[in-house]
Amino acid sequence: MPPRPIVPTDDLYARLEVDARASAETIEIAWRALLKRHHPDIAGPAALDLAKRINVAHDWLSDPELRARYDRERGLRDRGRAGAAGVGQRKAPRESPRRRPARDPDEALRRFLDRLGRLNEDEIDRLSLAEASSIAFIASIRRFLAADALTALDRVEADVRGRLRPRDWANGPLRDGVLAAAHEIVLGRFLDEHLSEPFRGRARDRLMRGWEAAVDQPRYGPNTKAVERFLARVARLTTAEARALARAGGRASSEDPWPAGLEPDEDEGLRVSSVLAARDAAARAETALGRLDRPAAARAARQLARTAHAVVLRHGFTAAEFADLVAPWRGATGDSATGRTGTPRPRPTVRRRQA
Repeated sequence: MPPRPIVPTDDLYARLEVDARASAETIEIAWRALLKRHHPDIAGPAALDLAKRINVAHDWLSDPELRARYDRERGLRDRGRAGAAGVGQRKAPRESPRRRPARDPDEALRRFLDRLGRLNEDEIDRLSLAEASSIAFIASIRRFLAADALTALDRVEADVRGRLRPRDWANGPLRDGVLAAAHEIVLGRFLDEHLSEPFRGRARDRLMRGWEAAVDQPRYGPNTKAVERFLARVARLTTAEARALARAGGRASSEDPWPAGLEPDEDEGLRVSSVLAARDAAARAETALGRLDRPAAARAARQLARTAHAVVLRHGFTAAEFADLVAPWRGATGDSATGRTGTPRPRPTVRRRQA
């Protein structure tokens, strides 16, 4: 067995000119950009030693196990690196997303800005709830961008601000989701050059995450019509029904279950649909909930959110799973949350793949 490599005693993050919280993508970009700048063929023979040290830093920080060991022995393990496994806080997709064919970035940007000016209220609401993690990532790589790329970033941010209403620009999640998509378009070629797979696909997924989860999507996802029927019934909620929901809500867990094969980390559009449906359900039930004391109103709202979540993801649950999730709602209101009367047939709403 070969001996374990000796942990470097100097600051590897400083070698790559990144923060100790840098994501894997940031480290990859820093390594490639600094090597281009300090390669002996460009900077001369005197740069050879620096190029070697840059490579050593990359060797340690690009390997999750070596990086963890380095951080541990340097006393950095409690810093809680933001997105050390990828851009942002969420874990990377199980498979690298498909790369889209390259197209003219100027034309892509023109179409993006045009679409930005035609956002409807449903898309704006979805953007407000989507998670984007571009801002810290882009800030971490700005020092490696050429002057023309920096100018393009400043220009597109001004263009985005000019097309959003002031109240929408002031909405942090909405603004960040839009800017993240703009950054992907403007910096696409730079990222193509400085990130190999799976880093490139992962970066694109994170940068476009909010935009793609919101734009050209139904308000509540694929089950929008069923959710709308549920919300219409919520608007007619009586005080007695709200109290019954409050009693049932005391038994609901704090986290809503997801169907097998779907995860909130990887299905951002569905996660947004669930959060939006729960929010709208609470608003529709405001009058009935207002007649309850605060703890009871909170429990009833929790049960409404759980039912809304089940309806949004109804296509992923089996009939038995769905019936179990909406049972408290049905017990309180007599409504099946399916838009139909009577007992739903106990058949799966999604066909399970046999192992």
